[in-house]
Amino acid sequence: MQNNADRRAFLKLSAGVAGAAAATALATGHVSAARGANDKLVVGLIGCGGRGVHDAGLFKNSPAVEVAYVADVDEERRRKAAAELGVPSERTVDDLRRILDERAVDAVIVATPDHWHSPASILACEAGKHVYVEKPISHNIREGRLLVEASARNRALVQHGTQNRSTSMMIDAVKLLRDGAIGTVLVAKCWNVQRRGSIGRGQDGDPPAGLDYSNWVGPATMIPYRSNRVHNRWTWWYHFGTGDMGNDGVHDIDYTRWGLGVDTHPAKVVAVGGKFQFDDDMQFPDTQQVTFEYPGDGTVGHRRILIYEQRLWSHNYPYNVDSGAEFYGTRGQMFLSRRGKIQVRDDNNKPVDVAVKPEAQNDVAHVANFCAAVRGEGKVNADALTGHLSTSLCHLGNIATRLGRSLTFDPQSEHVVGDAEADALVRREYRDHWGTPKGA
Repeated sequence: MQNNADRRAFLKLSAGVAGAAAATALATGHVSAARGANDKLVVGLIGCGGRGVHDAGLFKNSPAVEVAYVADVDEERRRKAAAELGVPSERTVDDLRRILDERAVDAVIVATPDHWHSPASILACEAGKHVYVEKPISHNIREGRLLVEASARNRALVQHGTQNRSTSMMIDAVKLLRDGAIGTVLVAKCWNVQRRGSIGRGQDGDPPAGLDYSNWVGPATMIPYRSNRVHNRWTWWYHFGTGDMGNDGVHDIDYTRWGLGVDTHPAKVVAVGGKFQFDDDMQFPDTQQVTFEYPGDGTVGHRRILIYEQRLWSHNYPYNVDSGAEFYGTRGQMFLSRRGKIQVRDDNNKPVDVAVKPEAQNDVAHVANFCAAVRGEGKVNADALTGHLSTSLCHLGNIATRLGRSLTFDPQSEHVVGDAEADALVRREYRDHWGTPKGA
């Protein structure tokens, strides 16, 4: 029942995606056919903020790729993005559905605020488009699962914006871990330590001219406009964002989970933290310590622990790097950072030389991997399920921190066990934003 109810909620979003291409896709599950290496890929950008324009620029500079459309509910942002990307005015739109209606479009980049990531991506999958969606893949655990299902149901590729999955150093380092370079990895710890600014305290008011605030809120229930709730500030609000654990920490959580070798959800979550530094409107914590336990089959040697640390008011971080992870094995330790650093020590804490070339997070390679996969040349490195499993750690960590208590989670049903208040935060309410299509 829950699955049908959630799916109906998302189908409500798709009312008006009624052009010939989208209607056919919804009925048949059609997705754009794989292209040859020399065939042009036509891409649309949904969300014209800084990250969206950055991603679209990488696509634009890729061989045989055309960024042909841009969509944003902010008039100034979409105009500037179109000018920078060379998109003509007739393909600069205020409604993402106009891009999804275009049969010529093979793929879309979803770089909206977090609360639109899964809904826009699900709509794209249903309309027969492949999706490159920025992190985090979802605003909550339930809609992340719905995106995994939409990707599979429509045979639409989804690449999550955790670019370290396509970074050679990370690929080689994880292979070392798999090959037993430090023995059996039982525990891993990652951190996100940096100095953020305050978002201050705002007042509810009217949105500025040129911003369609109703469509910006979109599928979320409506709350009043406030200047520090929108551009570059939505990250910090429960209604729209996922805090810095989902905004930036998800990168480190993802490659830490990858290196730890766990491919399911954890069963236990323990967290402490809150707002230790910023006295402002920010709802998410500036300080967190979260521990996840993966029981495996419960036997000795199969259990794992992943630890996440966050401090958003400091420049004092391990190894002189703001973002990193340590892997603790039965025969040594590895330090790894997406800033392009790696160190390995043996069981006696002595340095070990490894044949891994340092490389910072490689966004170009991630886009190239996605384009190759769309053309039928291999698989995406960070598919919808990969993104869902890593992003769900952010959601679980935030829920446990917010409620101030430990959680028991069922990895199969994706529900919090024995805690109705926490389980309610696994999903959210959606408003009937675009009306309900027939049969929904």
